[in-house]
Amino acid sequence: MSVVQSVDNVALLPAYLAAGTAVLVLLADLLVARARVTLATAAVGATATALGAALVGAGDERRTFCVGPDCSYVFGGRAALVAVVVALLTLGVLALSGPLLRAGQSPAGEYCFLLACSMTGGVVLGAAGDLITLIVALETLTLPLYVLVGLRRDSLASAEAAVTFFVVSVVATTLTLLGAALLYAATGGLHLGRIGAILADRTDLLDLPLTTAAVALVVLGLAFKVAAVPFHAWAPAAYDGAPLPVAAYLSTASKLGGVVALLAVVQHALPADVTGPVLALLAVLTMTVGNLVALRQRRTVRLLAWSSVAQAGYILAPLGALALASGRTADARTAAYAAAVAYAVFFVVLELAAFAAVVALRPAGADGGTVDDLRGAARRHPWRAAALGLALIGLAGLPPGLAGLFAKVTVVRSLLDGGAGWLAVVVAVNAVIGLAYYLRLTATLWAAPAAPVGGAAAPGVGPGGTPAVVPVRARTVGVVLAVATAAALVLGFAPQLVLDVAAR
Repeated sequence: MSVVQSVDNVALLPAYLAAGTAVLVLLADLLVARARVTLATAAVGATATALGAALVGAGDERRTFCVGPDCSYVFGGRAALVAVVVALLTLGVLALSGPLLRAGQSPAGEYCFLLACSMTGGVVLGAAGDLITLIVALETLTLPLYVLVGLRRDSLASAEAAVTFFVVSVVATTLTLLGAALLYAATGGLHLGRIGAILADRTDLLDLPLTTAAVALVVLGLAFKVAAVPFHAWAPAAYDGAPLPVAAYLSTASKLGGVVALLAVVQHALPADVTGPVLALLAVLTMTVGNLVALRQRRTVRLLAWSSVAQAGYILAPLGALALASGRTADARTAAYAAAVAYAVFFVVLELAAFAAVVALRPAGADGGTVDDLRGAARRHPWRAAALGLALIGLAGLPPGLAGLFAKVTVVRSLLDGGAGWLAVVVAVNAVIGLAYYLRLTATLWAAPAAPVGGAAAPGVGPGGTPAVVPVRARTVGVVLAVATAAALVLGFAPQLVLDVAAR
């Protein structure tokens, strides 16, 4: 067998564009040293990456870095979907970051460079065909976020969040690497398809404690990236301590990367009868704990963080159908994988809209504040509050948030097709629990401001009934809010498009 690897530069084009964006951002910051120019360079690069990924993904599947039938980089429909979504999320977060960077609260060059590096990891992640490429791409997506979380100057909460995120992430990465090493020792393979074929042919390997430990470590290490319970403790602190745009990126692009990585090893490498029960348990714990704790939150970003934890449970739920034999048929598996990817796409669009609305309703550079700070926001800023309300209703799975409604229907349908009706019931019960805090926050937007007590101004209201805080008025924030809301509406009316691409 020849070990000479061919290189398909067309398949690598999206990765080239993403990495080139990081380099150009550094040059722009060095030569021009103006925040607007640096931000514009990063935005143009993210747009080019999304377009490049869409064009390459429109054709047939492309493979490169191959030895025989095993390839380390496979760019098909699903990889293109992931690359496009990550690039567009990066573009949206850059637009949300405009007021923060222009205010000088974060260095524009380093900020945009780190985001571009993270985008590069996300673009490569969707096409990873072996464990090494997968883990390196996932860490390239995650590593810059340690610094971005701690970029709020003079904020102790930001520094604490960065340290917490870093320490827990390092432990999770160590577990994943150890699991990958043990899996290589057990099978002698690193390519996902080859590992899956070896474990399918050599069923005796599944009886080895080495293989069991390897599978468990890989799954549990990747569960951290999606903030699945009990590996979720970093998420609320990191989200609340990070600048709001970075929290939006953590909740969307970072979570999507974790889902893609976990799905890749479950679909191609690890035996479904072993991973299925673990994923079913993780899904039940994650959605239940996330929803119950979210009921008690009074800070906006922490509420969204715990909501994000619960949503991770819904994303993992279709994979829990693999615990049953009926869920491991070809059609049931295809439906489960497509449902997980589609739900993740629907979720990140709605989550970006929610964070964009919070950014629009808060002062430039401020944190998310408390839920009471948003009381009566619809009376002062009706369109921004309406966008936040639509995003929250979509996350709850209620009309007119059709994207969220169809996302949950897709998950429940995949569970029923896989014979996991009990898990579908758990999803439905948790969806009802989630209604409590989603509707409470939505109702707060239209509630009357609290009356002043003892001459003090009510939350969110200054003397004479004027707003106590001036929300962000940057045009770019309004554009992101409008585009994300429009995307959520379009996906709600055409959900099958996402499902079809996710199934490829």
